[in-house]
Amino acid sequence: MSLSQENVTEALKSVIDPNTGKDLVSTRCVRNLKVSGADVSFEVELGYPAKSQHEPIRAMLQAALATLPGLGKVDIQVSSKVVAHAVQHGVKLLPGVRNIIAVASGKGGVGKSTTAANLALALSAEGARVGILDADIYGPSQPQMLGIGDRRPESLDGKTMEPLEAYGIQTMSIGFLVDVETPMVWRGPMATQALNQLLKETHWQDLDYLVIDMPPGTGDIQLTLSQSVPVTGAVIVTTPQDIALLDARKGIKMFEKVGVPILGVVENMSIHICSKCGHEEHIFGTGGGQKLCDDYGIGFLGALPLDLQIRQEADNGAPTVVADPDGRIAGIYKEIARKVAVRIAEKSKDMTHKFPNIVIQNT
Repeated sequence: MSLSQENVTEALKSVIDPNTGKDLVSTRCVRNLKVSGADVSFEVELGYPAKSQHEPIRAMLQAALATLPGLGKVDIQVSSKVVAHAVQHGVKLLPGVRNIIAVASGKGGVGKSTTAANLALALSAEGARVGILDADIYGPSQPQMLGIGDRRPESLDGKTMEPLEAYGIQTMSIGFLVDVETPMVWRGPMATQALNQLLKETHWQDLDYLVIDMPPGTGDIQLTLSQSVPVTGAVIVTTPQDIALLDARKGIKMFEKVGVPILGVVENMSIHICSKCGHEEHIFGTGGGQKLCDDYGIGFLGALPLDLQIRQEADNGAPTVVADPDGRIAGIYKEIARKVAVRIAEKSKDMTHKFPNIVIQNT
């Protein structure tokens, strides 16, 4: 008995994408379905980078089709395609960048820069083209974390700077342009102007995501960036203690006021595991990040332990995702990255490039 497209489609509806919680048919991920006698072929295009998920998803689809009687050859191609999504009203997209993710915190010392670096590397590991901008003019840390603090950017056209590359991601920071011991004794407007130049005068090359490691706080630089930079969404980094959560709430409110959606919250230093005896202790409290999410109706992306390995690897210029890619902590970062990418994929697409230019002339 030959198969019909209706039978095949019904079987595929039973397959739930483990990353979105939705079936692949209703989300229009199944493309070019062809049924020829007993043979079936189709493509699955995910809207988020998920190289590690392609084979498991293919296996789930094959298992669902295997229940159909008389099934012949099955050809399933799974791929990912990241497109630009909507940003704040009236703000234009940045050339060469499809989506911008702001990683922010209300205060310093909560591991925001380490999270930003590992998030960027995790997105890259899943197959995305990724860049990271170190937006902390006063205390840049990405050059050290990525192990390229001794390098300097070049300009090929005399107008823009070429981003440096580390572990397959593009990066730019004020730390590449000044001596490591030179303090940036600048007032807010000067720092903001320098940051705008780093962002807009860097020749970003076909990025799916640009991760911006925001400076701590909610001051002049943060507000200017939030209002003038086309941010697709923000990730808030906090620790469980009440003081950090107070400041994280201010960060959430700042993004809400300028129309930037919150993609979720990452809770750093959630639990300490003794390296000698394995005893687990919630040094900074427990459940703070989840409560913050519950209060504001936003997603909890994940919790990371207070672990010596994370600090050592960042200080040594090889963050955890590249230093120990198959380890437990790298797995947490990758899960967080997939959640961020999925939440962006579920947002409205940016359609401004579809509209024609309208020119009014006197004739």
